[in-house]
Amino acid sequence: MTLQLLFDALSLGGIYAVAALGIALIFGVMKLVNFAHGQFIAFAVFALIVPSTDAVAVMGLGAAPAPILVPAILLVGAALAVLAEIFVFRPLRNASPVALMVASFALGVVIQNLLLVGYGGRPKALSLWPELGSPVQIAGASVPLLQVIVIGAVLAVLAALALMLRHTRIGLEMRAAAEDFGMARLLGVRANAVISGAFALSGALAAAVALVLVAQTGVADVRMGGQIMLVAFIATVVGGMGSLGGAVAAGFALGAASVALQALLPAEARPFRDAFLYALVILVLLLRPQGLFAAASAKPRV
Repeated sequence: MTLQLLFDALSLGGIYAVAALGIALIFGVMKLVNFAHGQFIAFAVFALIVPSTDAVAVMGLGAAPAPILVPAILLVGAALAVLAEIFVFRPLRNASPVALMVASFALGVVIQNLLLVGYGGRPKALSLWPELGSPVQIAGASVPLLQVIVIGAVLAVLAALALMLRHTRIGLEMRAAAEDFGMARLLGVRANAVISGAFALSGALAAAVALVLVAQTGVADVRMGGQIMLVAFIATVVGGMGSLGGAVAAGFALGAASVALQALLPAEARPFRDAFLYALVILVLLLRPQGLFAAASAKPRV
């Protein structure tokens, strides 16, 4: 039972961590909380299917084999994010943070309504790799194969990003920009390249979350990115705005806390699990208003 809970916590926390990292990347270089990130997730999901208002979706890109499907969806997410940066956020780069935040809200509404026009509001059944639902035995615990793959994929993605951020030019520039963007520009960091690269990575991470959600639930819903966006934003705040490692750590912590509460709460209290979880978040922020791993350049919040 304990091992099963560990796998559940790693799987859920990994999803939250990847989503939070996508938000933290953008905040690090632009001080923008991109509230359209949830719609990026939904857009990547619907890129799998052709427009249809039927209850059962007609397979489009989702019918492609995994070696083609996964890179294609990651590319869709990255391309959407880069286009959003070029046409929405770049013209507002010198605007106030409030204007940027409103623009991200507006972009999210536009994307969601475009999906509603193209696909309708009814959820679509989408069978993606159903064979991954078969259980495997690990140290006496019966774990779905998909859960094992999700954990391995999340750890691989985080390791690859860590190597990229530490050992490539664009990665070092992103880290420098996240610490102090103004000083980084004075030292020769290419602003457009860094910001576009951060958006591309953020969009690809949103697409990765989309693939996992569809594989787990078998459902495509226009509003499916909203809940993940909320938890990912909370993880970003708890980890410390601007701290990439903090966002990842807080994402795993929220996933672990959610699984632990589901297991430990009495049956009659389990429907209110999220209330207990957010109460813990409030307690953490009361003790550490700046977040657990606030970046050196982070300013105190009023």
